[in-house]
Amino acid sequence: MSRQASRDTAQELAVRRLLHGAGLRYRVHVPVPGMPRRTADIVFGKLKIAVFLDGCFWHGCPEHATSPRANAEWWRTKLDRNMTRDRETTDHLVSAGWTVLRFWEHESVEHVAEQISTTVASKRIPLAKA
Repeated sequence: MSRQASRDTAQELAVRRLLHGAGLRYRVHVPVPGMPRRTADIVFGKLKIAVFLDGCFWHGCPEHATSPRANAEWWRTKLDRNMTRDRETTDHLVSAGWTVLRFWEHESVEHVAEQISTTVASKRIPLAKA
């Protein structure tokens, strides 16, 4: 597991490249406020948008997740704990007023970047005064 990339994955770098090319500026690997040892992959701080790019194996993708046969019970516990932690992190951020975007590693980087750009643009539009 120590050799498994946990940050700056190929998908993460590709998405960041597209976002930067579109003129968006963001921070990477930002600690989640109030939750030690948890970080968001991409953050638009002033807009309170946190983006997570989840690996299919590590985060339990419904389409692509697999269960190792060797030491199966230990792996099931580990992967279930990862999914629970993801839900807790999302719930914590949403309750603090953040918009949380989660994407799977198998999703196209163009689609992911487009969804993020759309969300950022919608948050930047000033609310009309009534």
